[in-house]
Amino acid sequence: MGRPTIKLSISQDDRIELERRAKARRNAGRQDVLRARIVLLRAEGKKESEVAAALGTSKNTVGLWTRRYASTGLAGLKDAPGRGRKPWLDPKKIEQVITRVTQPPPGRTRWSIRSMASATGVSRHTVHTLWRRNDLKPHLTRTFKRSKDPLFEPKFWDAIGLYLNPPDKALVLCCDEKSQCQALERTQPGLPLGIGHIKTRTHDYTRHGTLTLFAALNYLQGKIISRTATQHRHEEWLAFLKQIDRETPKALALHLIADNYATHKHPVVKAWRARHPRFHMHFTPTGSSWMNMVERFFADLTADVVREGSFNSVRALASAIEVYLAESNANPKPYQWKAQGAAILAELSRANAAQLKQAASMSSH
Repeated sequence: MGRPTIKLSISQDDRIELERRAKARRNAGRQDVLRARIVLLRAEGKKESEVAAALGTSKNTVGLWTRRYASTGLAGLKDAPGRGRKPWLDPKKIEQVITRVTQPPPGRTRWSIRSMASATGVSRHTVHTLWRRNDLKPHLTRTFKRSKDPLFEPKFWDAIGLYLNPPDKALVLCCDEKSQCQALERTQPGLPLGIGHIKTRTHDYTRHGTLTLFAALNYLQGKIISRTATQHRHEEWLAFLKQIDRETPKALALHLIADNYATHKHPVVKAWRARHPRFHMHFTPTGSSWMNMVERFFADLTADVVREGSFNSVRALASAIEVYLAESNANPKPYQWKAQGAAILAELSRANAAQLKQAASMSSH
């Protein structure tokens, strides 16, 4: 007659912790996951052989951790002291490499791998390994812009609402100007990309002037209405609005998303819009150009045409931009807004709280 099946009795708190460990594949060691699953299955009344077969381990292992948990609870699932591989580095050295990374040396803004290795007396490979394991990246900086617009949230929902729920019988046009597009001509021709070498370009150039690109991105279709000009005044913006009026169906309302640049709100522009009621302006919050989807198009245009090009005149730059726009409109690919507004506001709220906390901490010192 076989031994009776032992059903472990575990508390609700222990069950929550064990289930967390059993699911934490990335954050917990494989041994911790296995031990938690053993206890949970044994708590369901399963036999040692059944648990061993289900988890791909031995009956002895199942019996060991069952007894250890029955004896001392969660503490029994830890390795006994003195077992396992000895530390490969002095714990104090590890602590220095990790904690000092947030405290740059005098006269410098950050630690490098070489300088940290020299200061702590370990190898560069060790510093690199410890930083990578702890997700420390002192060589990177993430830029941010925190809007101080008192009407941030109403303006936010006004713009985002057009993306998430576009109105019927209307066009949503993301409008902006890409000003100061420079026509730069490289002083010498560079080598093209080839097998075994990267393309080259000279660091110096000749300036041939600038132009401004006015663009209205049709959010649903991905097509661009555009206009180039040598200046960036309310006259050029008004001429662009008139062009939009000519090139869009008269029966449709037009919802324009734009920033708070002064030319967009000039009295002459406002008076013209009053005579054309199908134009509805939606201004993004101050310092929040990332809400305007046309900025994504401008980034692609810069990378594909402007930044790497060499232009001997403003007209040559304008022609290159026009060719790019024609190709984009022939095969339009809409930019889609996928992020949920509530999630963005929650993230911004956390970022603002963290920044205020850090500012308070620094002022107290």
